[in-house]
Amino acid sequence: MSAEKNTLVLKVGGALMQCEMGMARLMATAANIIKSGQSVIMVHGGGYLVDEQLKANGMETVKLDGLRVTPAEQIPVVVGALAGTSNKVLQAEALKAGITCVGMSLADGGIVNAHIKDEQLGFVGEVAPKDATYLNFILSQGWMPIVSSIAIDELGQLLNVNADQAATVLAKLVNGKLVLLSDVSGVLDGKGQLIPSLTKAYADELTKQGVIEKGMKVKVEAALEVAQWLGQPVQVASWRDTDQLAALEKGEAIGTQILPN
Repeated sequence: MSAEKNTLVLKVGGALMQCEMGMARLMATAANIIKSGQSVIMVHGGGYLVDEQLKANGMETVKLDGLRVTPAEQIPVVVGALAGTSNKVLQAEALKAGITCVGMSLADGGIVNAHIKDEQLGFVGEVAPKDATYLNFILSQGWMPIVSSIAIDELGQLLNVNADQAATVLAKLVNGKLVLLSDVSGVLDGKGQLIPSLTKAYADELTKQGVIEKGMKVKVEAALEVAQWLGQPVQVASWRDTDQLAALEKGEAIGTQILPN
């Protein structure tokens, strides 16, 4: 099986870094998946840490449609929290689990093209797949890339990229299978029940009703994009749920399946 066909792209949210046990369990799962011969790429955000660091620096967190507004003065703090602390915390956990890993960002190895997404959001990046050579080399060694969602555009400007969107682009780049892991078990309906599978039409309806909103809206949109691009479902699930992690290890479907349609 070629690494490209077989790569699992795991996106983890910042809340994971608040939970030692969650990190240990997830890394143990990743280690077992790698041992079984499947490549894993981990992509991470770090919202909680960014919020803490901004507050410590007397700066405010502003969101627009679930995306973080990033003015120029916040960029050093955001980059430090994501490409620095969050990335290294996850690397440390991976090493404890016996995984050989490479801590990196979206700016490494020419893997993506980046530009400013929308002037209203400040220095928030939009990225597109460019060249998988560097990622494929890392995967061919049996190593796990741990990728922060910081990009750099052609003018050398540091950009903060939504981590769900970053994971989407990397899944496209290596033709991988995408799993978006957060601290909720999947997409929930109006009664708080897990929705096993979600089509674009159903997602649009729930968004109109306000059931899918903010961060989950960004997540579902990213998942729908990849599902359509790859022609296969994308999973939205939880790193908190040990049953889901065990099923993930076996290659079973977990959480909410976002369907290509």
